[in-house]
Amino acid sequence: MPKFQNQTISFLTKRFREVGIRPVSRHGQNFLIDMNILDLIVRSADLGPQDVVLEIGTGTGSLTTRMAAEAGHVITVEIDEHLHTLASEELFEFDNVTMLQFDVLKNKNAFRPEVMETIKEKLAEIPGGRLKLSANLPYNVATPIISNLLRTEIIPYSMTATIQKEVAERIVAQPSTKDYGALSIWLQSQCRCEIVRILPPSVFWPRPKIESAIVNLVIDDELRGRIPDLEFFHTFSRAIFFHRRKFLRSVLMSAFKGRLEKEEVDEVIAENNLQPDARAEQFTPDEVLAMSEMFRQKLAAQGK
Repeated sequence: MPKFQNQTISFLTKRFREVGIRPVSRHGQNFLIDMNILDLIVRSADLGPQDVVLEIGTGTGSLTTRMAAEAGHVITVEIDEHLHTLASEELFEFDNVTMLQFDVLKNKNAFRPEVMETIKEKLAEIPGGRLKLSANLPYNVATPIISNLLRTEIIPYSMTATIQKEVAERIVAQPSTKDYGALSIWLQSQCRCEIVRILPPSVFWPRPKIESAIVNLVIDDELRGRIPDLEFFHTFSRAIFFHRRKFLRSVLMSAFKGRLEKEEVDEVIAENNLQPDARAEQFTPDEVLAMSEMFRQKLAAQGK
């Protein structure tokens, strides 16, 4: 059993003082100081030798070392050059860890190409290799990372991460609740989603002002296979929640302005027995997918 770094407050403050740095709030740097939680993340990710792990937010490498002991390969990305250097000292003995130092996101809607190229390379080296996201995600990028990873050419087997509790609640929310929205539909339409544990601020340093949660999302190929056009569905589900309190007819008119005439939107509503005075939050992920297909086919029939 490898001996892992005991990432306590005293350890972190000492190491940071030695190299003359401090946590950077704009990068969402909150370090887990409860070793049991780090172990729980690794157990929840259920890592094995066939897994290529994508970790975003290397930090000091405490979670990275634990995952490297279980996984086939770990690709860990850190935006902060000082932390990247610090973690390098902890990880230099691992020959199955690739460290990258830059912003993992090209923009809020896409991953940096170098990340995807590295994932492809490492997956090709492992027979039957599969990608898993496992990370203590910085709060400011948690939603775009989890959401956009399902839009890449390399679909993960699962995603296990610490994120804001409010985002976790949005992911698992049910229809007609305040947390239910486009994120709920996008993820539930493709994944089996669960909150593993709620985490108090005390398990992090510095302490965040909000609670966090570990989520585990396992991609369901059967669910995902029912979506004929992922990009259309993604855009549609976001559009109908843009004004979540407006009635469905009004939202659909706005979503297809310039592409469908009002009469054509009304035709789809009538032909499919949709309630024009319903609200988007009342529909299940399956119902939103069916609605999305109605409009996609309407546009296709008109060559739009």
